[in-house]
Amino acid sequence: MNGLALTTYTTISPLLFGAARMISPLFRRLHTFTSLRNNLFEELEATVRSTAKSSFRLWVHAASVGEFEQARPVIAAMQEKHPDITIFVSFLSDSGYNARKNFAGAAAVFYLPTDTPANAKRLVSLLEPDMLMLMRYDFWPNHLLAAKRSGAHLILAAAVLLENSQYFNPLLKGFYRDLFSLFDHIYTISAKDTHAFRDRFGCLQAETAGDTRFDQVFLRSRNSGKVAHLKPLYENRTVLIAGSTWQMDETLLLGAWQRLENRPSLILVPHQVNPENMERLCRSLGERNIPFARVSALERSFDPKQQVLVIDETGYLAELYSIGSIAYVGGGFGVNVHNTLEPAVYGIPVLFGPRHHNSPEAEELVAKGGAAVVGDEASLLAALNLFMTNPAARAAAGAAAGAFVKERTGATAVISRCIEHYLAAAEPA
Repeated sequence: MNGLALTTYTTISPLLFGAARMISPLFRRLHTFTSLRNNLFEELEATVRSTAKSSFRLWVHAASVGEFEQARPVIAAMQEKHPDITIFVSFLSDSGYNARKNFAGAAAVFYLPTDTPANAKRLVSLLEPDMLMLMRYDFWPNHLLAAKRSGAHLILAAAVLLENSQYFNPLLKGFYRDLFSLFDHIYTISAKDTHAFRDRFGCLQAETAGDTRFDQVFLRSRNSGKVAHLKPLYENRTVLIAGSTWQMDETLLLGAWQRLENRPSLILVPHQVNPENMERLCRSLGERNIPFARVSALERSFDPKQQVLVIDETGYLAELYSIGSIAYVGGGFGVNVHNTLEPAVYGIPVLFGPRHHNSPEAEELVAKGGAAVVGDEASLLAALNLFMTNPAARAAAGAAAGAFVKERTGATAVISRCIEHYLAAAEPA
C-alpha cells in the first residue's frame, strides 16, 4: 500500500508540472526541459510499433550519460547471452539523451515524460516492460508506481546514500522510505550503503553488488583503435595525460610542467573542445612559448619531445590513458574532479585537485596509494617531479591504481544474474 507521502505526490504532481509548463518561457532551462518533450509520445509510439515482439522487455532509466554508462555493461552482458531481448533507454537530461540517442543497443532512446500519473500510465502501456532498471538515482514516483502496478519488476542499481543527501532530511525520509519500498531489488555500490538502506529505510531487499563503472572502464580499456595512430609517436616515452582540464587546471599544470628539469611528453585534453575554449587554450600555450599541435591537424613532422599535443576533438580521452605514464584529471579546482577510474584502470598514478569529495572512488584511490591530491602549483610540481625521478614510486602508485579497479569489478555479474532469473521465468516453457 502506498504511503501518505507518495499519495500526496501523485495527487499534486499534475498541478506542479502544469504550473512549470506555464512559467517555462521565463526560464531557459525549464523551457528546454518542457519543449524537448513536445510530440514525445507520437514519436515514441511510431518507434515502438515497429519494434519486434520479444519475450522480455527491459526499460533502463538514467538521469544523464554518467548513469547510463553504469548501465551499459549490464545491457551488454544481457544482450550477449540473450540477443532477442528488447531494451528501452530513457533519459532525464538533454545532455544525456544527445550523447547517447544513437545507442545501437536500444530499440528506443527517449526523454522521460514529465512525471504525472497520466504520462506514466501511457508510457508504461506503450513500453510494456517486464523490468525497469533505474540507475543510481532520479526517482520519479508516478513512473515507478505505474511500472509496479503493471507487473514489472523494479531494480535500483548502483545505489548510493550519501550522508549529506536529501534522503535523510526528516521531512522527506518517509517519502523516500515509501519510494524505496517499490523496488524488488536494490543493488548498492558499498556495504555502507547497504546498511543505510536496511537500517534507516527498512529496505531488507538491499544488497551490495559494487559499482558497474569499474566493469565499464575495464571493458573499455580493451579498446584502443581511436589512438592507434598516436601510440607509435609516444613509444618508449614517459607521457603525462591531462584529461578533462579546465582553465585553472591548465594554469597550474603548465606552470609546474615548465618548471620540471625532466619533462614528460604532454597531451592536453580540455573538458570542452568548442572553438572559444580551444582558442583560449592555444593562446595560453602561445603566451608561454610552448610549441603545440592540434590532433585535428597533426602533421608527420610532429615531435612529442618538443611539442604538446592538444586534443581538440571528442572521443579520445578514455583510450588516450593507455598511452600515459602519469595522469592528471581535471575538475578538482572546480565543482568536482572528473572520472578518475578511466586512467586508473591502465595502472598509472593519478593526480587531481582538492575538490574530489563527491567522488568516493577518488578518495579511495588516494587511500590505496594509487592517486595523490595536489592543492597548488608547488605540490603538483613536487608530485610530478617524484614520478619523473623515481620510476619505482611511479610504478608502485600505478600498480595500486590498477589493482583498485580490478578488485572492484563484478557488479555487472551480480545484477545480470538477477535479471536473468526474471527473464527465465518470462520465457515460454
